[in-house]
Amino acid sequence: MTGFGSVGWEDDSRIIHVEVKTLNSKFLDLSIRNPRQFSEKEHEIRNLVQSVLERGKVSLTIDFVAKKSSEIPVTINEELFGTYYAKFEEMAERVGADDSELFKLALQAPSVIINSSPEEKEDDGDWELVRKLLTEALQKCDQFRQDEGNVLLEKLKENIEVIASSLEEVKNSEGQRKERIKNRIRNNFLEWINENDFDKNRFEQELIYYFEKLDITEELVRLETHLNYFLKVLKEESQQGKKLGFISQEIGREINTIGSKANDAGIQKLVILMKDELEKIKEQSMNVL
Repeated sequence: MTGFGSVGWEDDSRIIHVEVKTLNSKFLDLSIRNPRQFSEKEHEIRNLVQSVLERGKVSLTIDFVAKKSSEIPVTINEELFGTYYAKFEEMAERVGADDSELFKLALQAPSVIINSSPEEKEDDGDWELVRKLLTEALQKCDQFRQDEGNVLLEKLKENIEVIASSLEEVKNSEGQRKERIKNRIRNNFLEWINENDFDKNRFEQELIYYFEKLDITEELVRLETHLNYFLKVLKEESQQGKKLGFISQEIGREINTIGSKANDAGIQKLVILMKDELEKIKEQSMNVL
């Protein structure tokens, strides 16, 4: 589930910014960008994140900038710089070239400037502040996900209501469907039965067997039960994503069976509508913890 939390802090000596971003994932996949002076705190950071965010692809960034520093964040190899400059100067004199850019060329030569942030020792006060800001950012991210979850909850309820409404239409049309099937069979076979020597009792048994094959009463009952159970699970506290996925599979199984057994154009349209809503449910339920 997507989420975002950001907290900043600034005083006379430091600027701190903590940012947490999350995307949907079945497991906790944590990526940390952490200042060097807090590298030993990575295990504690991971535990802190896991205590708030159960799963998701989490990107955590901690920026810490000290305002006062007597050291520059690079190392300059002055001896190598002098060697480059002397060589470039010699070559310029040999060909009569302008030497106004030699300083810049020598400074940009390979291995003259090396990025090397000065070693910063961890300060307990700095870490406690960072830890506090990190906790706040995680809580904001979690609240973001909860707000999104509430919106998702309403969407899932709407999808279930559409399926339930279609189910009621199927129930209301079931009597007419059975009557149409009876009339079709009666019209097709009545004359043939009267003209031929045929065991009517056996024929009635075959009809009963045929109607049992077309009967969808059990599927309708089971589908309604699954829909109600889905809504019940939605109200439970947490970690119900997998359960909702399993229930969705059962809902799909009953819808498919109704579609295959109904043999009715009107019901088939309702089945297609229910399948469409179920696909939305399956997609959205992946975002449920």
